[in-house]
Amino acid sequence: MILDYNVIWENLPLYFGGALVTLKVLLISLFFGLMLAIPLALMRVSRSPLINFPAWLYTYVIRGTPMLVQLFLIYFGLAQFETVRQSVLWPYLSSATFCACLAFAINTGAYSAELLAGSLKSIPHGEIEAAKAMGMSRVTLYRRILLPSALRRVLPQYSNEVLMMMQTTSLASIVTLVDITGAARTVSARYYLPFEAFITAAVFYLILTFILTRLFKLAERRWLAYQAPRKH
Repeated sequence: MILDYNVIWENLPLYFGGALVTLKVLLISLFFGLMLAIPLALMRVSRSPLINFPAWLYTYVIRGTPMLVQLFLIYFGLAQFETVRQSVLWPYLSSATFCACLAFAINTGAYSAELLAGSLKSIPHGEIEAAKAMGMSRVTLYRRILLPSALRRVLPQYSNEVLMMMQTTSLASIVTLVDITGAARTVSARYYLPFEAFITAAVFYLILTFILTRLFKLAERRWLAYQAPRKH
């Protein structure tokens, strides 16, 4: 089997454009997903059932349904309602980019909330007692001790979530976005060369995975250095 490298070379600008779309969707989704995950995580560690249950139900439903179904419900499903099409939100909900980012943010928010809640629960009780002994209020305790500590400890697990989300963004091509996978589908349909088209997409995803992995390794080395084994 001989690959047609000319097709790959000629369409590299399309793939680079798709990579920028992938990164744009990924970063927007991760930012708003994390903003959603923090209050959800705080609700998940609450002892009050009235506070804990809504957050548990949200994460259970989102994690228990496929990402593709959630994306279809937002992009295709909401459009069937006349009230939605006539609302002020329709200019946003009719945008493939907005719907993809919304669906991905909702999804990663649920997973990140559970990761962050687990990290909050694993914080040594001595840190909490020390903060209380300093006279910190509950808000100050969470702002200065618990949340920063939990965010540092969750880095290894969160890096896996980011990598999974980066690969999940390939679903955005289904709603007409020309990301990396969308670029591959375009090349495949144009030249009838699916192997060249999708092997190039795979290489782009591998490169992005390598870059993200290295960035998280640097972050862990910076903020989790105190957990590293001591060298004698």
